Amino acid sequence: MKLNYKQTVLIGFAFMSILAFWQFYDQVIPYILESRFGLNTFITNAVMSIDNILALFMLPLFGALSDKTNTRLGKRTPYILFGTIAASGLLVLLSFFEERLFFTGFMITLIALLVVMSTYRSPAVAYMPDVTEKPLRSKGNAVINLIGYIGGIFATIVMMVLLKSEKTAEGESTYKSDQSFSPVFIIIAAFMLASVIVMVLLVKENRLKHITDDEEVNHEGKRTLSKGEKTSFALILVSVFLWFCAYNAVTTAFSRYCVNVWGVSIGKSSGYLLLATVAAIAAFLPLGFISSRLGRKKTVLIGIALMTVCFAAAGFIRHETPLMYAIFALVGVGWAAINVNSYPMAVEIGSGSDIGKYTGLYYTFSMAAQIATPLLSGLIISKTDFGYLSLFPYAVIFSAASFVTMSLVRHGDYKPGFENAVMENLSGTDD
Repeated sequence: MKLNYKQTVLIGFAFMSILAFWQFYDQVIPYILESRFGLNTFITNAVMSIDNILALFMLPLFGALSDKTNTRLGKRTPYILFGTIAASGLLVLLSFFEERLFFTGFMITLIALLVVMSTYRSPAVAYMPDVTEKPLRSKGNAVINLIGYIGGIFATIVMMVLLKSEKTAEGESTYKSDQSFSPVFIIIAAFMLASVIVMVLLVKENRLKHITDDEEVNHEGKRTLSKGEKTSFALILVSVFLWFCAYNAVTTAFSRYCVNVWGVSIGKSSGYLLLATVAAIAAFLPLGFISSRLGRKKTVLIGIALMTVCFAAAGFIRHETPLMYAIFALVGVGWAAINVNSYPMAVEIGSGSDIGKYTGLYYTFSMAAQIATPLLSGLIISKTDFGYLSLFPYAVIFSAASFVTMSLVRHGDYKPGFENAVMENLSGTDD
């Protein structure tokens, strides 16, 4: 049994287009809202949270809808294709309103764009497990993540090349206001559309062997989860929430941590966070192979333990030191170990016909954490005597808690060996 790498890479083009958009969105849109339209930081942050709020209900909704879709293009492809076409068009329209400083048109278009983006993320992610055998899904997810990050890298390079930057009085890097952002909008839109068209032309979803179809035949209809499986799935979702609370608290506040604790410029933080991302990208494929040897659950627990220890070590460092580069590199590896394997565990527990729904729920809990943790960690930082020194202890607590909840999961793992494979096939009959 071998992973079809060519097919998986091409399916990953959908995720690549999505990450290219979000990389652009997170970097450019806040600047435009504040500098071009004059919004204050609070309002800008509120606007930037709209996508996370939409995701809470739209990701599981459209994931479930795609489970029940049956067209000539397949069940995931229509959402991906038409969603991308609409998003690309709205992105170009957004640049039109930005160029003319028409705020009302810009905001209406931006909200419409965020709604559209929420309609096809779950179908795009669910596509891979649909057509990939269960034991290969961690490897497949590693490939999907790697291809997705290429989209983020592409968007970053485009912005670096086409957008001019300058330093503020505080030493922060920002974009020059007297330049046109339209070329970047258009290039990102074209990249998104081209990526998905290539995927649709080269991968015919209805011609692929759907693992979910086989499962439905084998179980003579939709399978009802046992009590143990429901508990395991709930524990995975709680774990997702907890480790995202830990990781995103650090990534959100680390730039201010550098200023307030280490007394260095805010730009210094970007190097550490970039290294964590690079380490994660480098680790995706090796971790896919490692999990096929150790099992998914063990690999996730190792990743959580590594991240927890690194956050704990970082909490004792009071001055900038090269040691932090090693710590953040290991954080990136731990984060990759978690993400490569936790999603396949979540969708494997559920019935094959519900992969989209379970995908949506998985991402809903990650989005909920990204809404909650900046508020909760910010409240602790601002209202306690410890200030920013509470950041890493906060991350340690949530990360350690996710280790506990994940250790209680009893389903969704793939363990190498014939005996374990048999037990996995029978997992729906226990409890």
